Amino acid sequence: MPEENRGTTTLPTPEKTGYGPVFAVREFRAVFLAHALSLLGVVVSEIALTVLVYGLTGSPLLSALVFALGFLPYIVGGTLLSGVADRFPPRRVLVVCDLVCAGCAALMALPSTPVAALLVLRCVIAAVAPVFSGTRMATLTDILGDGDLFVLGRSLLRIVSQSAVLVGFGLGGVLLTVVSPRGALAVTLGTFLVSALLLRLGTRRRPARAGGGALVRYSLSGARQVLGDRRIRALLLLLWVPPMFVVAPEALAAAYADEAGVGTAWIGLLMCAMPVGTIAGELYAGAALSPAARSRIVLPLAGGGLLPLLLYPFHPGLGWILLVLVLAGSAGAYTLGLDRWFVDAVPEELRGRAMTVHTAGLMTIQGVGMALAGAAAEFWAVSTVVGGVGVVGTVCCVLLAVEVRRTGRARGDEGKAPVKGRGEKAEKGADIDTRDGADHDMTGR
Repeated sequence: MPEENRGTTTLPTPEKTGYGPVFAVREFRAVFLAHALSLLGVVVSEIALTVLVYGLTGSPLLSALVFALGFLPYIVGGTLLSGVADRFPPRRVLVVCDLVCAGCAALMALPSTPVAALLVLRCVIAAVAPVFSGTRMATLTDILGDGDLFVLGRSLLRIVSQSAVLVGFGLGGVLLTVVSPRGALAVTLGTFLVSALLLRLGTRRRPARAGGGALVRYSLSGARQVLGDRRIRALLLLLWVPPMFVVAPEALAAAYADEAGVGTAWIGLLMCAMPVGTIAGELYAGAALSPAARSRIVLPLAGGGLLPLLLYPFHPGLGWILLVLVLAGSAGAYTLGLDRWFVDAVPEELRGRAMTVHTAGLMTIQGVGMALAGAAAEFWAVSTVVGGVGVVGTVCCVLLAVEVRRTGRARGDEGKAPVKGRGEKAEKGADIDTRDGADHDMTGR
């Protein structure tokens, strides 16, 4: 098939609400499975690398850096390399990114690799991640269109990301009782290779979206275009800012358990409650709500999703705190409607770079949120910090919701139900045959 052909066949029209029509697209099934495998590999590698570095150095700081380095390089990859997502054929970008990560995992697994090299390789994987994720998100519009199928596909990939955190940490812990940390890294190598194979064989060749000029200049130009557009900037901030605040309870889970005087078993529950809420909220919004209903809940959920955190300073029982975290997580369902607004606002030739900037910003701002929450907890009680996060975060999110509404009115598309025609090309004609899409959250990929 010629590289110029974007390849479109008829997609199932989502006449009824639910995820079934998304799985009817063969390309999406390949992307979904590749995403699940690579995410699982990343989570297992993070655990294995943390254990390995601590075993080699005995340093809590260096072992903690393994997780920190999963966030920090995102801003580099997301700004200086974002042009890769638009300048090169997407399947090639995705496969090469997986192979680069596989190469890094292979080097990590070698007994002779020193600690400094392990940390550098971790940085390489993290720098590649936003390019991979942004390319995958942009290509998802070619596979599923920019209509409701795209929204549901993105939702499924986010659910996989949250599930990977829950399943991956448990699986990684079990795996390390059977194999060495370097052996677990070899398993990660296998997941990247299988992911690359699935993407290569299960997805269609498509041309680059745009291109020309020096890569870094092209990438920075795209970032300026994305952030310089008032509507796109407002949507991006509403995608970024709520997660920045909502990570605080997870980042301070161990400190809160200590403050509450409970055992370490509660730490796991406190860290799992929010992802469980997020998965439940996404599943309900995707399966039970119409596109118009998902559009209507965006601003209320984004503006009020942090309000449950205000219960923390009142020191309720831990059962109530778990419920608070589940509710805060479930408010993440606002992203389904917001995803549709975002893809509608971004011109197609800018989509890869916009998605890469989105991914990089999301990961970076969550890292900043964790760091700020930890710093605040050095001076105030954890319950006070989380309650303060609820107040400050709600004010910021409400202001952003107002800005999103204003920019939508200015363009005449604020919060409206999806209009047939825009995105219909995909719901009534985009290939059922080959490939791609995903989003990562907190797993660094």
